[in-house]
Amino acid sequence: MTPDAIERFVAEATVGTVVSPEHVVAIRALVSRALSLAQYESDVGDLRSAVTALEELLEGSRLFEPYRDIPKATVFGSARTRPDSELYRMASALSAELARRGWLTVTGAGPGIMEASSKGAGRDKTIGVNIELPFEHGTNEFIDVEHRHIATSYFFTRKVIMTRSSQAFVAFPGGVGTMDELFEILTLLHTGKSDPVPVVLVDRPGGTFWSGWHDFMAREVLDGGYLSQGDDVSYFLCDSIEAAVREITTFYSNYRGCVTGQGEALVEVRVAPSPAQFARLTTRFAPLDFTVGEGALGTTVRFDFNGRSYATLRRVINEVNAWG
Repeated sequence: MTPDAIERFVAEATVGTVVSPEHVVAIRALVSRALSLAQYESDVGDLRSAVTALEELLEGSRLFEPYRDIPKATVFGSARTRPDSELYRMASALSAELARRGWLTVTGAGPGIMEASSKGAGRDKTIGVNIELPFEHGTNEFIDVEHRHIATSYFFTRKVIMTRSSQAFVAFPGGVGTMDELFEILTLLHTGKSDPVPVVLVDRPGGTFWSGWHDFMAREVLDGGYLSQGDDVSYFLCDSIEAAVREITTFYSNYRGCVTGQGEALVEVRVAPSPAQFARLTTRFAPLDFTVGEGALGTTVRFDFNGRSYATLRRVINEVNAWG
């Protein structure tokens, strides 16, 4: 199909719709890329996988669209956690408290911690993103399967759907799946592929799961030079629901969002700094060059940022949250 034919096809497909010009450009690119596959021999299995992945990502986008302006916390944890355990109770209590504060909970929709979080938040405050597995049962009873649920074939599409729309992440103890999800989040943060968010690691009082994990990260990863010293600011360990909720809500007490690129960061805040607060900011983070201005949503704090040190960006956010 020629470029002109593709243009006519897209124009006909979008006529009478409310899609924006940006949507039309993206649709045209998708059509062009799909049609280009006819120009060479492809493995049919690979093509089917690509179609399935695209369908799941688009379906996930449609699922989350009505809740775009509602804050969401994604909760990870073991599917093996028993309903009579302390961790199950804590996961349920955490999501219940977040729901009371107007947050939605996003879970993997399965048993264990996923079930506990869904139960605590309630069917109207939970979005479930399941994975189709041959050896586990489907969705837990606290998920609204008809209106707030999607099941995926691939772990990678599931992780994209569960992570791209959330403003906080909470991990309870779990196995390789939980570790995979946690390290995915940390990787996205440290590489600038995700907006800054709080990452909270919750254990039961007296538990050693996350403290042992933290010791390994400090001894083997940080001390080994595989991350920079201080990069552990990207996650927060606690053993109480109160501390977990406080970490999440404090992160957004003054911070509203940020944009990075072209050697700088632009942080949007609700409350502008006093002269003393601005002086502390510039002194603490010297030699970064800070300026305060006004943006579309209010006060902005601009500073030079090479995009490589998420720890620096996170510490600046922590500092501006103290202004509130």
